[in-house]
Amino acid sequence: MRWSLILGATLAGLALIAAALSWVWTPYDVTQMAIADKLKPPSAAHWLGTDHFGRDILSMIMVGARTSIAVAVVAVGIGMGIGVPLGLIAAANRGSWLDEIIMRGNDLVFAFPSLVIAILITAALGPSAVNAIIAIGIFNIPVFARVTRAGAMPLWTLDYIRAAEVAGKRATRISVEHILPNIANLLIVQGTIQFSLGILAEAGLSYVGLGAQPPTPSWGRMLAEAQTMVTLAPHVAIIPGLAIIITVLGLNLLGDGLRDALDPRLREGR
Repeated sequence: MRWSLILGATLAGLALIAAALSWVWTPYDVTQMAIADKLKPPSAAHWLGTDHFGRDILSMIMVGARTSIAVAVVAVGIGMGIGVPLGLIAAANRGSWLDEIIMRGNDLVFAFPSLVIAILITAALGPSAVNAIIAIGIFNIPVFARVTRAGAMPLWTLDYIRAAEVAGKRATRISVEHILPNIANLLIVQGTIQFSLGILAEAGLSYVGLGAQPPTPSWGRMLAEAQTMVTLAPHVAIIPGLAIIITVLGLNLLGDGLRDALDPRLREGR
């Protein structure tokens, strides 16, 4: 077993466990304010301390993990669900006008930074977690389309694909039965990477007030609310920042580990 895969799975698993557990239990109600206990440091009563409203930070981190992961999962699902078929279509029609339209559309989206696109979309549609999902999902579409096309193009020149064409199989059937299974490892690794980027994007949108809205906790909004209290209570900003760092690091390490485990060329070289 590779250490990056083990460490990545462990760190990502902690975030997933926290998110899953928050559906049934949190130490305190995240909507419960106790002004008398505001900005308390970590203690036996509040393991990670309290924020400026006296809310338990551990409880907010747990529910914030649920928000960030849900946004990232659905956004990646949108990207894969639309981008992969587009990439398969482009590869099957390589060099044609359809391929050109799909790829030039991707170039148009890539001409703008992802966070800028997300801000524009959420600013136009209104701030909410659903609109954040739409914004992040739209940017994921060309990413998966490009990865799918790049992985599928070399396969169309192989003998077994040509044999399938000679046998009368349609391009759609070949793409589903022969091309897609052989690029699944690429898509899994890319999905892991986009998952981590989705969490960062959700945190960024929430930081500027365009993501999940109160009273739903969000790591990005926790950072935004804590920026004026860093000198008074550093833990209020440090803890959500560490939650983002640990989760994104874990997902990136998991992606690296999966790439090494799923790529036969890397396996043979070890």
